[in-house]
Amino acid sequence: MMEGTAGVSGRRHADESLLDNPDALAEHDPGGMLRFTASAGAQVRESAALAAEANLSLLVDEGRPRAVVIAGIGTAGRTGDVLATVAGPRCPVPVIRHRSAGVPGWVGAADVVIAVSASGRSPEALGAAEAAHRRGARLVAVGAPDSQLQSVAERARAPFIPVPRRAPARASLWALTVPVLLAARTLGLVKVNEADLAETAARLDADADRCRPTAESFVNPAKSLALGLAGSIPIVWGSSPLATVAARRFGDTLSANARYPVVTGALGEAGRGRVGLLDGVFGGLVEGERDIFADRHGTDPDATRLRLVLLRDGGLNADDDSDEPVAVEERRADAVQTLAERRGVRCDVVTAEGGSALERLASLMAVPDFASVYLALAHGLDPMAVPAITEMKELSNQ
Repeated sequence: MMEGTAGVSGRRHADESLLDNPDALAEHDPGGMLRFTASAGAQVRESAALAAEANLSLLVDEGRPRAVVIAGIGTAGRTGDVLATVAGPRCPVPVIRHRSAGVPGWVGAADVVIAVSASGRSPEALGAAEAAHRRGARLVAVGAPDSQLQSVAERARAPFIPVPRRAPARASLWALTVPVLLAARTLGLVKVNEADLAETAARLDADADRCRPTAESFVNPAKSLALGLAGSIPIVWGSSPLATVAARRFGDTLSANARYPVVTGALGEAGRGRVGLLDGVFGGLVEGERDIFADRHGTDPDATRLRLVLLRDGGLNADDDSDEPVAVEERRADAVQTLAERRGVRCDVVTAEGGSALERLASLMAVPDFASVYLALAHGLDPMAVPAITEMKELSNQ
């Protein structure tokens, strides 16, 4: 057990037995991160209802915008990645993700700014909302009710979608994403219908049931994934643009919940350089020297190895105009699995399921979200309490 003045605690090696002990899981998760993660389906339904009550029709009066800027940071910023990917290459206007205060210099009256903040007080979202108002751009705000962001939206007479803060921001991706998608739908930028939302919520519910704390590791895909990642350096690659958004989301949750360093990105980009990691000192070099009878959880620090997680889109969007043909993405995914196998690097594969882009994205995110929490708990870490974040805010604000 490691304890320091900053309140850091946990264990270096994962305790596999803890994951099959529901009482111990509850004890190590006092803030309820597993419960919040399981609320994703409910978040979709609640946010869709809240967006329906907002006066989004105000956006239609001035026609299609020149561009849409999604302003936010962290999980709020990921909503822009989801919108850009679900809208796809057929989107008639650019979707720009903006993760710093203010807005890009070219933003003006012809554009729409969607400011997103779970707390309703992030400087990035507030700065963007205020800048959009000053420049005469159309504004939509998404965040906690009765917040500073709502006040800015009211001054600008802009639509505000109040999303109650029922969970930490990183467990609120779906609560924040659905209003962004529905605002974009009102502008004619994305096709997301009520059936898509219902099926996505049902998919998230079903995966939450599969990943519930009382389901044992051998039938629980999230616990199995967490145990496979334990003690490794994870590399998470997505085979398509949609899968790459899910890969980057997994990187966010592995870092924040489980405190694991992680490499994420698009498999196409990885093939231009990062795939060389499989040959390196944490990949093929160490695996070639591994004693196949050795305890993989031994205390030797040199035993740290890569673990590849491949998120595959499954080739279900063959009719869409995508950046690359699905066949190319599939061959590339097959190739990297073969490379990993040849070098002794273990590989986990999560394959998308579902009929819509949004449901497929949900199917790639749900199990990894739970896995990041289970991995934290196996190390004795409270996934809710991240002392370094609190300390950094204190040091930055002195």
